[in-house]
Amino acid sequence: MTAVLSPAAREAALAAVKGGSFDVAVVGGGVTGAGVALDAAARGLSVVLLEAGDLASGTSSRSGKTVHGGLRYLEQLNFTLVAEALHERDLMVRTLAPHLVTPEPFLFPLTKHWERPYIGAGVLLYDLMAAAGRTGGRGGVPHHRHLSRRGALREAPGLDPRVVTGALQYYDGRMDDARHTLAVARTAAAHGAVVLSHAPVVDVIRDGPRVTGVSAEDTVSGSRFDVAASVVVNAAGVWAADIQAMAGPPTFAVQPAKGVHLLVDQEAFDSRTGILARAEDSVIILRKWFGHWLLGTTDTAYDGDRRAPTVEREDVDYLLRNVNRYLARPLSREDVLGTFAGLRPLLAPIAKDAATTSALSRDHTVVEEPAGMVTVVGGKYTTYRRMARDAVDAVGRAMGTGLPASPTASLPLVGAAGWQAVGNRVARLAAEHGVAEEHVRRMLHRYGDELPDVLAPIHTDPALGEPIAGYLPVEFRRAVTHEGALTLADVLHRRTHLAIERSDAGLPAAPAVAALLAPLLGWDADRQSREVAAYRAEVERDRAGLAAEPAGAS
Repeated sequence: MTAVLSPAAREAALAAVKGGSFDVAVVGGGVTGAGVALDAAARGLSVVLLEAGDLASGTSSRSGKTVHGGLRYLEQLNFTLVAEALHERDLMVRTLAPHLVTPEPFLFPLTKHWERPYIGAGVLLYDLMAAAGRTGGRGGVPHHRHLSRRGALREAPGLDPRVVTGALQYYDGRMDDARHTLAVARTAAAHGAVVLSHAPVVDVIRDGPRVTGVSAEDTVSGSRFDVAASVVVNAAGVWAADIQAMAGPPTFAVQPAKGVHLLVDQEAFDSRTGILARAEDSVIILRKWFGHWLLGTTDTAYDGDRRAPTVEREDVDYLLRNVNRYLARPLSREDVLGTFAGLRPLLAPIAKDAATTSALSRDHTVVEEPAGMVTVVGGKYTTYRRMARDAVDAVGRAMGTGLPASPTASLPLVGAAGWQAVGNRVARLAAEHGVAEEHVRRMLHRYGDELPDVLAPIHTDPALGEPIAGYLPVEFRRAVTHEGALTLADVLHRRTHLAIERSDAGLPAAPAVAALLAPLLGWDADRQSREVAAYRAEVERDRAGLAAEPAGAS
């Protein structure tokens, strides 16, 4: 068993999948589908995971990048969801992915005196619910504390002292969502799951009323193939209703809700802590994210192209307007390095009245029909493991067999097991490979205990340790040789984050990165040019909303 997702491993996966038969075929390579593949494989089932694009290329790389209980859901009285999410947050920080998920402080700025007892009671309940869900007395993140106006401004000097009367500080978890989903998928592969990206499901196979497999297409070669499975798990997110409709009349609908985020230059806001504050219709969050600030989110119904949700000028205006209510120095478009929009798959009844997406449930649902198909839909990123567990429990019922209990609560993801020991060697690793320590420390939170293996090629080719646009060439190569990347966008959007971290989106470096990847993926000069052009088009689409309003527009 291996966690390597390389071009050669993909060819082997295709050979195994074509005409093969599995206990479970999972449709969708976001965090939920990857979680299902891991849970099922860890319980001893044979599994194939089919993803239409790149792993995490949809919602799971376009989230708020925070592992959290959902403080705002307390106000909606959704205590069960909050309790589950807090348990999962602490589990990720403590056991499952401590190299990828780390505690981060947030301030809730108070602007009216009555808010302190009201918000304070909510944050206290938040901590108490987290403590109640822990085992062995081990915590995940620090407890909250109350701050005066002076204390709040000491933590976040960039807040407007004319607005803020005090604050509460609490903790949630920061993460790199795309790399976390990748780690879940690679861990599934290490436990025997066949993982195949860029392979969209185009049909569902039935034997009478029962689903018996799927038909998929390899977008690299254009070939089509069938996969037999005892149970198909539909974890396709905003496409879940479409997949179910391939098997018969749909029994649910998915209302996509668009969430937009802006990545902001670190110097634009003076603070040691993130901010969560009230917005016009929900909350606004400005969180620290790997040397930048991440500002989000919007929550609006979406009916456009689900493959390419767009950031509109109005989305940018909303985010800047709401956060600037609290800041001494307002943020502007010039402070924004990059943008992205993601779609939350919110479950809705077939016949529904028009409603705001913020009112639709964030709880997940498992649908056990038609026979031979299990659909898991809804939910939030933080609770992916519980969603996967519930889906695989349903797989057992559909197969008519008892399954072992899910072991994933104590199963560290790839890179997690020895990451602290590797962290103690950061200075030595940097010296041994002739690389600046800041790069090695940054990479520790991407690769965990795999870091020495990532750096190793520098010994034979020192040029792989010379930074390109803030990343080491070994990282770009690793994306292909071990992490399943097949396109330039896979590498620059999700294995790294050049697409949003730099004001130029890494476009000047794109040809050099494409040339570095070319020998690994068999690209000629023409293919390299097409990859760069495709990446440029994606960047321009994502950044269209940053354009200033034309002069004279109303």
